[in-house]
Amino acid sequence: MKTVKYNIIHQNILTWYEEHGRVTLPWRNTNSPYEIYLSEIMLQQTQVKTVLERFYFQFLEKFPTLKDVADVAVDDVLKAWEGLGYYTRARNLHKTAIETKGILPNNAEALEKLSGIGKSTAHAVACFAFDEALPILDANVKRILYRFFAVKSCNDKKLWELAYKLYDKDNTYIYNQTMMDIGSAICTHKNPLCNTCPFESLCQGKENPLLYPEKKKKQKKPIRKRTLVIYHKENRYVLAQNSERLLSGLWAFKQEEDFKVNDYMTELGEFKQHYTHFTLEASVVLLSCEEQENYFTIDEIHDLALSGADRKALALLEMHCQ
Repeated sequence: MKTVKYNIIHQNILTWYEEHGRVTLPWRNTNSPYEIYLSEIMLQQTQVKTVLERFYFQFLEKFPTLKDVADVAVDDVLKAWEGLGYYTRARNLHKTAIETKGILPNNAEALEKLSGIGKSTAHAVACFAFDEALPILDANVKRILYRFFAVKSCNDKKLWELAYKLYDKDNTYIYNQTMMDIGSAICTHKNPLCNTCPFESLCQGKENPLLYPEKKKKQKKPIRKRTLVIYHKENRYVLAQNSERLLSGLWAFKQEEDFKVNDYMTELGEFKQHYTHFTLEASVVLLSCEEQENYFTIDEIHDLALSGADRKALALLEMHCQ
């Protein structure tokens, strides 16, 4: 039975979604658990616009089903994911495809046991694909809960308690979709539009919403200075698959720290690459070498899955070769 206190909020949400909800999003117009799951994974750390314009449909064209993902090498999945970043998502997608043999379980408890699927993602897939009545707790929802209950700081356990307290278990699908839409368009980080928000009548933080949640002191990202050394023999270039967790499985030119450039090398240029926790400042040099493993022509390199930094290095190489 609904909590009477929040009946008006739940009714406001239904009305708001009917008028303003992003009902045309493709993952809201499908019953495919795989397509819904794919959207949830892609939308972690990535804006809707980016996913829609550059990745979602292109990925589905290459892999129409989750079984198709399971049937290829992880390199092929990483290549299709190239440019979307946070490549652990792609590796976990591939693991999940194999673990499930291309068929996702139909409940949150089982989904949460799969690679790369946390509690909120499991709840989202279970709700949107299988009609399980569960709340979600992504970044937008967290911000709404902080403000609605005027909580400056708390852990995820407490946030889940608040999520269960507020959600509409009779209309969970629309409630969860509306929470994401409102967090994106109305209850925003800097300029929340409280006067148009369906939560406004009972929101405890509406007088000063920017107090919630309490802002953490922003730390300056460290800078990593590296030299990308492109070893080559004639028109073939050396790359190796990355084993570091951040970019594991992607192909990369050799990165060196405290590398001394000399007259035997050709300097190709410099670039910056921004990551979540650091900024890479890289110079790129070309160096002839004896025979090594994993030589590729430039055309072959384009078929490999590369990080954004290595794509920038490749662009400098191509400019030099013109």
